[in-house]
Amino acid sequence: MLIDQFIAYIQAEKRFSPLTVEAYQRDMDQFVAYLKKEYELEDLCEVTTVMVKSYIVRMKEEGLVNRSINRKISTLRTFYKYCLRENLIEKSPMTGIKALKLPKTLVKFVTETDINKVSFGDGDDFPTCRDRLLFELLYQTGMRQAELRGLKDGDVDKMDMQLKIHGKRNKDRMVPLSREMIQLIAQYQAMRDATFTDKAERLLLNDRGGEMTPSFVYNKVHHMLEGVTTLKQKSPHVLRHTFATHLLDEGASLVAIQKLLGHQDLATTQIYAHNTIEQLKKIHKQAHPKG
Repeated sequence: MLIDQFIAYIQAEKRFSPLTVEAYQRDMDQFVAYLKKEYELEDLCEVTTVMVKSYIVRMKEEGLVNRSINRKISTLRTFYKYCLRENLIEKSPMTGIKALKLPKTLVKFVTETDINKVSFGDGDDFPTCRDRLLFELLYQTGMRQAELRGLKDGDVDKMDMQLKIHGKRNKDRMVPLSREMIQLIAQYQAMRDATFTDKAERLLLNDRGGEMTPSFVYNKVHHMLEGVTTLKQKSPHVLRHTFATHLLDEGASLVAIQKLLGHQDLATTQIYAHNTIEQLKKIHKQAHPKG
């Protein structure tokens, strides 16, 4: 089946992450279902631009937000590029299809003052030690929660004080670590190894010595931020935004932040520049006599 071949292609050659592959599969299944229902069409190579446009209209009518629709458009665009590559079609039905406009929203981040209020308790047990390292790794490296969960002991280079992060599409990047972070990791590893004789092959483990789930990491971060910030969103990704915003506020270049975050396109990193501009406006309004 064509979709199965396409999924195999983005897994093997494009090296998309498992979550991305799952989303692409879901998007294609939904598109196929729409074509069968509205056009009684099963051959994806016979799809026209008009059909794609009608699909977009239907998604709008069903209340999908533009960001979700754009992701599905991106899926279809990638699929039909694959069809062109395999000479299955002469022209892509995605020609002329543009992404929908997105509202400009400022990235949410935790202020430096609030970050310094985060506490982990006075305990010296394994969960407390692990939670402290979990938080500091997210905030001090800007890694994604999936990247955090995938870390192994071998990714920590204590000699050169750096961490290898396995990012999206299996692309690795190196992020520097402070001397304090190296010490924190060493202390955690000693406690972890003393606590669990049979454990998962990961750097960070859950309370039973197994691999952490996305919800486990989310709940930990949400609990840590709950008492220090009024932000509605208290997720691991907020710490990624906070990492980038604080770097930019302290003078780091967008190119440097792009490399640290593992962004493929600098345009993705530029969303953090808007935060700084808004902050400057706020400072100007408060400090200038005629602000």
